[in-house]
Amino acid sequence: MTDGQRIPVIIDCDTGVDDALALLFAVRHPALDVRAITCVAGNTDVDGVVRNTLTVLEVAGAGDIPVARGAERPLIEPVRTARHVHGQDGMGDLGLPAPTRVPVDVDAVALLRREILASPRPVTLIPMAPLTNIALLLRTHPEVTRNIERIVFMGGAVATGNATPVAEFNVWHDPEAAAVLLTAGVPITMYGLDVFKKVLVSAGEVQRLRASADPSLRMAGELLAHRDPATSGDPTPMGGLGDAGAVCAVVDPKGLTTERLQVEVVLAPGPARGQTIVDRRPRPGESEIHGGARERPLVDVALGVDVERYVKLWLRTLE
Repeated sequence: MTDGQRIPVIIDCDTGVDDALALLFAVRHPALDVRAITCVAGNTDVDGVVRNTLTVLEVAGAGDIPVARGAERPLIEPVRTARHVHGQDGMGDLGLPAPTRVPVDVDAVALLRREILASPRPVTLIPMAPLTNIALLLRTHPEVTRNIERIVFMGGAVATGNATPVAEFNVWHDPEAAAVLLTAGVPITMYGLDVFKKVLVSAGEVQRLRASADPSLRMAGELLAHRDPATSGDPTPMGGLGDAGAVCAVVDPKGLTTERLQVEVVLAPGPARGQTIVDRRPRPGESEIHGGARERPLVDVALGVDVERYVKLWLRTLE
């Protein structure tokens, strides 16, 4: 908001625990103009994602932001949810009441097209989920790219995956969609697992939020305290901001260390499917020298993050 104008953003999400933390931040930060939110299957089924998204907006007291239902499965693969991490309802099974808000009567792709083209300033897209909706948009309505400033997506990994040893969940869930996004022809920032895992809120702050009288702060604390049942340890551990870090990066890009690198998605069947191959070599290798060169999209890949800066930004915004 360096010129005094808010940044128009559209969020595409599969609202689970950390997507909710991102939405709470996005609707409260004064630099962001959240024009729409679109939903896709991922952390839970798409209808659950719509319900969770509307619930978060209601608890946050957000304005009248249009929310649309999107793809209920990837382009090719079956649905493979992450309920084992995010709970059966996708939101930590906190027993939150059903929302009174309802989604708009158009699908996610139609809403994306409408809001992007209607925006008086180029839009920043923030996909924090499997990229099916975005791929369908780009293939169906390629004209939208003329009014997209940048895409900052949470997905991929330079080093270690989580869905597989090498693949991050959002890209692994729909690799073909991720490959479409990377060739969108607009500037792209990849906020991957390499930084995603590092942005942690202290146990003390988590407990303080859980004890708050403010419903949205209390919900944020409960979400941060939620744990994957497969993990164990300190009953009051640090809480990860996860997807919320990608929205922080839109507000404060100087908190990220990025490098412009070639990235491609492995689409072939096998143990590497869904991997984001990030080329960090200082010079071409033998494959390129011997005729194996091929053009791959350049992406601003996040390699480092100022953790304290983003945690403070998120907490300050919510409070």
